[in-house]
Amino acid sequence: MYNYFKFFMASVCLIVFLFGCSDSEEETLNENTNSVTIPLEIYKKVYGVTSEITISGSYVYINTNGVPDHKSPYFKDTKWHDAKYEAYDPTNPNVFHTGNFNLNPNRVSELSISFKIPNSPSRSSRNNPTSMGPIGVSLNGVPFYNQYAGMNEPLTREVNSFDNYNGHPAPLSPGGENGSGGRYHYHMEPFWLTTNASKDALLGFLLDGFPVYGPEEEGKTISSSDLDSYHGHTHATKDFVSGIYHYHTTADAPYINGSGYYGSPGTVSQ
Repeated sequence: MYNYFKFFMASVCLIVFLFGCSDSEEETLNENTNSVTIPLEIYKKVYGVTSEITISGSYVYINTNGVPDHKSPYFKDTKWHDAKYEAYDPTNPNVFHTGNFNLNPNRVSELSISFKIPNSPSRSSRNNPTSMGPIGVSLNGVPFYNQYAGMNEPLTREVNSFDNYNGHPAPLSPGGENGSGGRYHYHMEPFWLTTNASKDALLGFLLDGFPVYGPEEEGKTISSSDLDSYHGHTHATKDFVSGIYHYHTTADAPYINGSGYYGSPGTVSQ
């Protein structure tokens, strides 16, 4: 009986030990995948740049002019009109319009945008809300904006001004080219990139350094309910096989980013 009791207690201890190791390993995995140093070759997937992408200290520097590499009705009457003007296609099945297309008065402008982004992003100990204006950079150099048309104003009406590739320009301040220039940007999935790459491809980076992916993962369409309050989650991707926290674009709000950045944001100047 005594030997049986010893065997029983040894088994219990072994089980506790194994489960303890499993918890520890899981914590280590989460810690490792929430703080990753991103190699330069992955940043170089951002092709819409005006200078070489560089890493200095703990930051990566990405400079763009914000001009999309696809056509748009917002090239109308600009210096790119002949090469890049394209009327809106009302049969476009992708855009999330709630009514008829409304061409806003702004036009694409060539800017000078400098992104300074943490090279080793990690989870922040506090919430860092996104601001109006650029919150990240897409692969073609066009900025990402957050889910608002104005301060806490939803995109309900503004979405009707999105072009065939889900972008539009905001006014420059002050004026612009002939008083009508604008900052072209995406609030939602950039269809040019997901059409030419794939729906599960890397699309860019937010200012906190964490990557943004398309609306599909492992053959499944992602919705906001699959993600955390920041609009992301942690696991392996094609580019980060050891795992990393990453955002997804979705067809439902908040589209790219939720209640602020998961990490601590860098800066952007323009």
